[in-house]
Amino acid sequence: MVNGFMRKRKESGDRIRQLSGVLFVIKALMWLVGLIFFLGNLGYDVRTFIAGLGVGGIAIALAAQTVLVDLFSYFVIFFDKPFEIGDFVTTPSASGVVEQIGIKTTRLRSLDGEQLVMSNTDLTKSTIRNYKRLEKRRAVFNLQVVYATDKELLREIPAIVREIVTSHELTTFDRAHLSALSASSINFEVVYIVQSSDFGKFMDTQQSVLLKIKETFDERGIELAYPTQTLLINKWPEQVVEELKKPG
Repeated sequence: MVNGFMRKRKESGDRIRQLSGVLFVIKALMWLVGLIFFLGNLGYDVRTFIAGLGVGGIAIALAAQTVLVDLFSYFVIFFDKPFEIGDFVTTPSASGVVEQIGIKTTRLRSLDGEQLVMSNTDLTKSTIRNYKRLEKRRAVFNLQVVYATDKELLREIPAIVREIVTSHELTTFDRAHLSALSASSINFEVVYIVQSSDFGKFMDTQQSVLLKIKETFDERGIELAYPTQTLLINKWPEQVVEELKKPG
């Protein structure tokens, strides 16, 4: 019945399989209730049996408190849907693709290939980043040019970068501004949006933008800066030099 209801709602096969553990528990409880009614109809006094189940249930609940908390967290995950099987998620302690959501634990496959097993309670208590539901990515980077750059070229840099970014198909330009005068460079901050959740496409676009910026800067004579120090040595007066040459 539950499976039929899930199919009518056009839930995915993974979501239906996710219910298998809960269905097992529900079926076991239904069989237990049915057994009690059956024994009662046969004339057996089931009150003692029910009382024993009550006391035993309390003892089991105390002993399996952690399991019950994880079970409750499982229902939270199932109905709230913070992630589903196949999603790439990160938490403060782990990251990976969700492979299985069980009654007590959820299994992730990390980028390195190992399987990570996390309790459902830990997951529901953590901040979860679900990258599968990411619709676009934001790129932010700094350009550093030397202080010897002509002031007119400095004014043109934001427009040059804007033209390069907007020439790419998946990008939406946000801004480019002179952001700081550091010890060895003049810094510009560039921000744009890549209209894709695919990390590979994001990195391809980022690479293409940066290479085009380097190529254009070389053509325009704009030199990118790197950490440098200039050492100034003042010439000592000749009188001091002569004094230092004297013996003793």
